[in-house]
Amino acid sequence: FLQQAARDLEAAGVARERIALDPGVGFGKTVAQNFALLQRQAELLALGYPLLGAWSRKSSLGAVLGTPGQPVGTEGRLQASVAAALLAVERGARVVRVHDVRATVDALKVWQAASA
Repeated sequence: FLQQAARDLEAAGVARERIALDPGVGFGKTVAQNFALLQRQAELLALGYPLLGAWSRKSSLGAVLGTPGQPVGTEGRLQASVAAALLAVERGARVVRVHDVRATVDALKVWQAASA
C-alpha cells in the first residue's frame, strides 16, 4: 500500500525527495500489529523512502506498560515514547513525530554520542 501510494505521488508530479512513508502506527491496528511495524521496519525502508516513526504517547505503549485491562494513560507514557522514538531512529526512521521534544532530543543526543 505505501509503495503504491508513493508511486502515485511521483506519477502526480511530487518529487521523490519530498515523500516520506508513514506506516500509521496506532491507526486501526492492534498492539501486536503496531509492534510488528517497529520490528519489521527494515522492510519498509527497503522501499527506498524516508520513514516516519510516530510512537509518541500511543495507546500501544500504554497497553504494554499497564496490566491487562488497565493500560497506562497518556501522562505515564513519556519514557516509553522516548524509548520507542530511539528504537525507530536506531532502526532507520529519518523523521520522528513526538510530543515531548526536549526529552526525545536529549535521548537522541546520548544515543548519537554512544553511536559515534
